[in-house]
Amino acid sequence: MARRVAVIGAGVGGLVSVKCCLEEGLEPTCFERSEDIGGIWRYTDSTDDRRVCVYRSIITNTSKEMSCFSDFPCPEDFPSYLPHSLLLEYFRMYAQHFDLLRHIRFKTTALSVRRRPDFATSGQWEVVTETDGVRESHVFDAVMVCTGHYQEPYLPLASFPGIDTRFRGRYLHSQEYRDAEAFRGKRVLVVGIGNTGGDLSVELSHVAAKVFLSTRSNTWVISRVSDHGFPFDMVNTTRFNHFLDWLLPSALTRRIRFRKFNSWFNHTNYGLASSKSSKFKVIVNEELPSCLLSGTVVLKPNVKEFTESSAVFEDGTTEENIDVVLFATGYKFSFPFLEESVRSLIDDNRSLYKRVFPPQLEKPTLAIIGLLQLTGSIMVGSEMQARWVTGVFAGWNKLPPPSRMMADVLKRKPPVKRNPSERENLKMSFIGYMDEIATCAGVKPSVLRLLLRDPQLALAIFFGPCSPYQFRLVGRGKWSGARDAILTQWQRTLKPLRTRVLENNSDSSSGWRWMCLVALPVALTAGFVFSKYP
Repeated sequence: MARRVAVIGAGVGGLVSVKCCLEEGLEPTCFERSEDIGGIWRYTDSTDDRRVCVYRSIITNTSKEMSCFSDFPCPEDFPSYLPHSLLLEYFRMYAQHFDLLRHIRFKTTALSVRRRPDFATSGQWEVVTETDGVRESHVFDAVMVCTGHYQEPYLPLASFPGIDTRFRGRYLHSQEYRDAEAFRGKRVLVVGIGNTGGDLSVELSHVAAKVFLSTRSNTWVISRVSDHGFPFDMVNTTRFNHFLDWLLPSALTRRIRFRKFNSWFNHTNYGLASSKSSKFKVIVNEELPSCLLSGTVVLKPNVKEFTESSAVFEDGTTEENIDVVLFATGYKFSFPFLEESVRSLIDDNRSLYKRVFPPQLEKPTLAIIGLLQLTGSIMVGSEMQARWVTGVFAGWNKLPPPSRMMADVLKRKPPVKRNPSERENLKMSFIGYMDEIATCAGVKPSVLRLLLRDPQLALAIFFGPCSPYQFRLVGRGKWSGARDAILTQWQRTLKPLRTRVLENNSDSSSGWRWMCLVALPVALTAGFVFSKYP
């Protein structure tokens, strides 16, 4: 059993790791190189220290009810989608409520994390840190690496001939972007159409002379606002929809999904995506279609090469007088503090057992938290990982033998290694992954059992949003407030909108009762199926 645990980084992953360690009776020490918590969500104007942080105008892509910590709901007066300032405030509330700050050593950099000579028997690590120029050596029973995957900008200049030899304009990575003012009156080319590329193109269109957005991907654009004005993820990320995805042929579910995407606007007409393509990404952006329709943003194919002042595209077209090229091409992750023999085991997160544990180590005392891509909130996934990992360190959760872990990794690992800008294609199902790790941790709720004991809650879990509170209903870390949090999540969603209350004569309670009656056999069937085939 591990006792002393080193936590590297005080972002989201670090905060939940410290809390989970404390819940399991472990002794965490968190090392954070900056002066505050929050990780990339702590915005600063400066780009001098090369620290990665969000840009000024960012808004979360996942709603507060689907992104919050599982035993600490967001304040009801917070909007559904949060700017970075409110999200950081929420992190501070969480850290204060659970008394986490006293376990964090700020302005302390982890220089090296190495296995002790007796690692094969002890599983211990030697961690060397530096604070104000003073180095210290520590011995820990386990290490949780919580530095995430937004660490090092991925700038593939070799893929764009002429950008660093002939092009006379300015080029930069989105990591250096803070706001649009420096681009006023410029002709800007944005390379990459992930969430960042879409956001920055829209923002730049308000001040730039012209914005071109270059992409090589089929990209579907969705809005944060879904049916009846509710958050998209609350409406669509449900166990019922997950059950349909499992039940129906993938070609049919893909066709249904594409038709829903196209119900907002025809993506083929806009040059964004074709329903005939099986490879695609999904981004969240309400304004991009309007910008394309009004011509303030012009969509272009992949760049073939750059000349002194222009960009030549793969379709043979050329855009002249380009002033700035902004690369929104993603990030690489790196762990420079890990010894090379350990670092080589983590070529990407698909080399890790359940995206967490390097299976080749003699002792499972190193865990990587938050190095994953999900169709939902990474914050929620990171918390679930931390709960499982600390249970392993405390001796409650058991891992299979290394040979079985390696076999599982090899079975799931795709044959082709992709670059960071293509990670969108490798996103895992939010519910699928959460259920998988929750099963390992012994905290996955059973819809079938709940139907027999608490039908109202069971139906809310199956047909309603798969919010984090579901994973606090059973097992270690069970929270007495989980049931109420689930049944009141829609009220918390609507509360910040009630700033001007109007009369509403409609009575939705009868409709809800009828839906429950109709849905009961479906939920029973699904609960039985998933109890047999988890």
